Amino acid sequence: MALFSLKIIASDHIFYDGKASLLVIPAMDGEKGIMANHEEMVIAVVTGELRFTKEDGTKETAAVGNGVVQIAYNRVTVLVDTAERPEEIDERRAREALERAEEQLRQKNSIQQYKVAQASMARALSRLKEKQKYEIH
Repeated sequence: MALFSLKIIASDHIFYDGKASLLVIPAMDGEKGIMANHEEMVIAVVTGELRFTKEDGTKETAAVGNGVVQIAYNRVTVLVDTAERPEEIDERRAREALERAEEQLRQKNSIQQYKVAQASMARALSRLKEKQKYEIH
């Protein structure tokens, strides 16, 4: 199995740094799969579920915020606002964030405030979805 170097960096910590055989990211036009020796490129990441398979075959998932992926020389670097394992997500806080975002969307605000509220809502929904998937398994 061919491997590549993967580094996932959130704004406040390094989420993962090691070898991987597969990375699936949420992109603007759907999920993108990345394997060893992938063509060099930069891809925008949107809020959603990131999945990867580590060197030993272990599969990992994370709820991620917006960011970017750089692929170059068999090295993949993922820079995202946030990255959380499903077991790290506080469901109560995520539900409260969703309620706040919904309230902000109901108010008549500027376009910028509306877009910020939309992003907050997307992140909260993504976190809740990941938490629920984790609890089912």
